[in-house]
Amino acid sequence: MSNKKKQSEEEILDVGEVYSKTEHFFENNKQTITFGLTAVLIIVAGIVYYFNFYMPPLQKEAESEMFYAQQHFARDSFRLAMYGDNEGHLGFEQVATDYSSTNAGNVANYYMGISLLRTGDYEGAVAYLDRYEANDEITPSLKLGAIGDAYSELGEYEKALGYYEDAANAESNSFTTPIYLKKAGIAAEKLNKYGDAREFYESIKNDYPNSQEGRGIEKFIQRAKLMQEKA
Repeated sequence: MSNKKKQSEEEILDVGEVYSKTEHFFENNKQTITFGLTAVLIIVAGIVYYFNFYMPPLQKEAESEMFYAQQHFARDSFRLAMYGDNEGHLGFEQVATDYSSTNAGNVANYYMGISLLRTGDYEGAVAYLDRYEANDEITPSLKLGAIGDAYSELGEYEKALGYYEDAANAESNSFTTPIYLKKAGIAAEKLNKYGDAREFYESIKNDYPNSQEGRGIEKFIQRAKLMQEKA
């Protein structure tokens, strides 16, 4: 019984000692702790302000600036879309630079990449498409496929094939997947990989027979099969 009492008294003394040390610590470091808490509050307030008050109007401004560039893009006026027009409207290049922190600025990278692809600057297209952060369900495959197109135009079929495969696998659907499976097959043929090409084409036949690519895929299968036998 006496041992339990002694143990209890020691625990009380230990708690008291810890409390005393803690009190002394806060007393001796009051200024540092105050500055630290103030800094945390300032950071939190800054984050709240940035996302709730600063970003929304900036995003709206970026969307407004990009509107005319999108109109030019829709009309295939790619130079005007990329670099702006004589009326002072910004092009995708400037929107991507000036509003890089906004979603509109991010999307401008994609538009810029596609515009460069359409006008023959394939290396520039890859650079801008790489900067685009695809966060939805469709554009990841479109981005990867467009990079594949750029490398294909550059004659770098190994790289093109890799991107087409990634594009086909990014989001399985009856719209983009058969497109990039077919492009992967064509790139594989360029590399004399006829067995791989045949597999890509047969995937379209088996999984997406009603797609536009599926309706005419049999001749590609037969061609790859014939070339594989000859190889």
